[in-house]
Amino acid sequence: MGIPIYQVDSFTNEPFKGNPAGVCLLDELADAAWMQCVAAEMNLSETAFPVPRPDGAFDLRWFTPAVEVELCGHATLAAAHILWETGRLAPDTQARFHTASGLLTADRAGIRIELDFPAIEVIDTEAPDGLLDALGIEAANYVGRPRTDYLVEVDREETVRSLSPSFAKLKEHRVRGVAVTARSEGSDFDFISRFFAPGAGIDEDPVTGSAHCALAPYWAGKLSRDEVVGYQASARGGIVHCCVAGDRVRLGGEAITVIRGELLAGS
Repeated sequence: MGIPIYQVDSFTNEPFKGNPAGVCLLDELADAAWMQCVAAEMNLSETAFPVPRPDGAFDLRWFTPAVEVELCGHATLAAAHILWETGRLAPDTQARFHTASGLLTADRAGIRIELDFPAIEVIDTEAPDGLLDALGIEAANYVGRPRTDYLVEVDREETVRSLSPSFAKLKEHRVRGVAVTARSEGSDFDFISRFFAPGAGIDEDPVTGSAHCALAPYWAGKLSRDEVVGYQASARGGIVHCCVAGDRVRLGGEAITVIRGELLAGS
């Protein structure tokens, strides 16, 4: 028997939109080098590896095609979706994940899945030499450091949508990624963003839940409200519903399974 493996489009209700994630259902802990090989074979921005614990919770790790990461939103959403869809979790049971970023949970909330993640503080900083040039931006309204990334606010939505960065130059800045954001000019969303992470093996991530752990409190503070809606304006696009509560943020989105299969190359 092979190992069950899936591809799920997260933060969308349409196939081929949102952010595709791999979900590999393991019965026991596997070697990290093998998981990295599986993620490289899947060649998606992240592949999630949930492993059941005796208490009904799961250990969860995430790998890009190049590296293991400490926090991933869309692959966590995908993992919870698959656990419920396959019956490994009852529909009304909370998904609890023990991760490198602590305990994360997922709940079903109507048509959405809501993730309970840590809010990430954005620290004011100066843009390092070459960062704006690598992004193709002449000037920024704001530059901050949310932990392992940069957050850059620009003047207009169109500036975000039309970016064509130099990924080679961005890779020289040794951070996980760079989120570029602006206030939305429409009524459906509060802000838009794009996320570039060539240093983690992903030139542009389609929809980045972990980046919204910083984007949500940043925009909630600017707009003076706890609930905000973000649209990640990648080619695939995706919507993230955010609710900030102190040092936590709830990220809501939908998910759809697009591929079911068996992995025959065991660990």
